[in-house]
Amino acid sequence: MTALTVALSAKPLRMVFALAVLLAVQPAMAEEVSFEEAFELGFNDAPLEREIEHPDWFKESFLDLRDDLADALANGKQGIALYFGQAHCAYCKALMEINLTKPDIVDYVRQNYDIIPLDIWGSREVTLFDGEVINERDLAIRENTNFTPSLIFYDELGQLAFRMRGYYKPYRFQAAMRFIVEDFYKQETFRDYMERANPPPRFEEDDLNEHEQVLKGPVVLDRRAAPGTKPLAVIFEQGQCHACDQLHSEPLNNEQTKEWLKGFELRQLDAWSDTPVITPRGEYLSAKEWARRLGIHYLPTTVFFDEGGREIMRVDSVVKLYRMRGTLGYILSKGYREYPTFQHWRRYSQIER
Repeated sequence: MTALTVALSAKPLRMVFALAVLLAVQPAMAEEVSFEEAFELGFNDAPLEREIEHPDWFKESFLDLRDDLADALANGKQGIALYFGQAHCAYCKALMEINLTKPDIVDYVRQNYDIIPLDIWGSREVTLFDGEVINERDLAIRENTNFTPSLIFYDELGQLAFRMRGYYKPYRFQAAMRFIVEDFYKQETFRDYMERANPPPRFEEDDLNEHEQVLKGPVVLDRRAAPGTKPLAVIFEQGQCHACDQLHSEPLNNEQTKEWLKGFELRQLDAWSDTPVITPRGEYLSAKEWARRLGIHYLPTTVFFDEGGREIMRVDSVVKLYRMRGTLGYILSKGYREYPTFQHWRRYSQIER
């Protein structure tokens, strides 16, 4: 799919703007662009041929988290963070080459946290705060690292402060860091924090991106008495949302993706609206309250439920074509019944097939 095709799939006003931008950058696209520019123009999120390396300022640790935390506090830091990555992850490269090359982000992170790198396929033993010993791979499974990179932050007491699953763009990464460092996580959710810092725009329901496979009508999702015939995918969005526009370009409008989406009951909700919803568990809520109870703080977020209404997984970070297709395949093949995480299905089911 070309950049022009992506632009033409947007809503009319955004389409005009996107077309103007694309025409303006066409000469430059023939020249070498930075990784960050390529990420915005058309990021290929398939596994990389070359392994990526984390920054040399990541902590070289003996993986006893008790000692690591003590070292961090002795050096005036607020805590430690575990970085879960893997060798050929395109989103890990985005974190390293976009976010962690910006001096303001790097300085803020290094001032407040030691980052300890872990390999989700690794066999090194990690000693947890309570003395339990577990290898990297099993810890990644326990922490449900469906998407890499994942960062888990722990405070001065070794208590969980925040999880970042998947790649956050710089502005959101910075917001999450402020949320952690300034202790807002102790008094409110990240969703509430972001709502205060950046109130959602006022807009009408039809300002959401359109997709022909989204079911219209009353949002009755109750699956308690009678299971659905298909798994359920609910996309929480908002208007005037660049990330939502990107989701509706190639990831959801690719022809193969559309074919796979036929296997889902696809719903779309304004995450800030009063639209009435009967949830898969039979609760009568507004879309806004349901999103709040689900803990949704990134838009767009796609939440997947099985035929019985149990949540399987969610995509609540930047997602491009390869990862979206993989997620749909994982659910349609019911890989979640056999494999502990999406990553294990992606790696081992390919070998078995």
